[in-house]
Amino acid sequence: MEFSEKLKELRKQKGLTQEQLAEAINISRTAISKWESGRGYPNIDALRHLAKTFNVSIDDLLSTNELAMMAEKSQKQEAIRTIGLLYGILDILGLSYFFIPLCGVQTEEGAFIQVSLPALPVSSV
Repeated sequence: MEFSEKLKELRKQKGLTQEQLAEAINISRTAISKWESGRGYPNIDALRHLAKTFNVSIDDLLSTNELAMMAEKSQKQEAIRTIGLLYGILDILGLSYFFIPLCGVQTEEGAFIQVSLPALPVSSV
């Protein structure tokens, strides 16, 4: 049985409307509707709240295929975040490569002996 079917069945067994279930787990009614129609899945926090509300395990809510799909999606999101972080670090390093030589004084050996920001003109008011 798919998650959408299990969720609808558990909700009806407990005598809850979509609105009541949404309030119980602090989520929108449209999210419940989306999950029950099979157009989406809850995040891990919502799954925990659902499992607690219905007194079942998360494994009982999800099939093996759904668990694998959610794990794969989570791994892809983590990879995207990691790549974004790496690009951010590379951007900062690249900018510092261009700006440090403009602000520092190098010795003959190529080492910086002083780093000072250029003086900015001060206007009087």
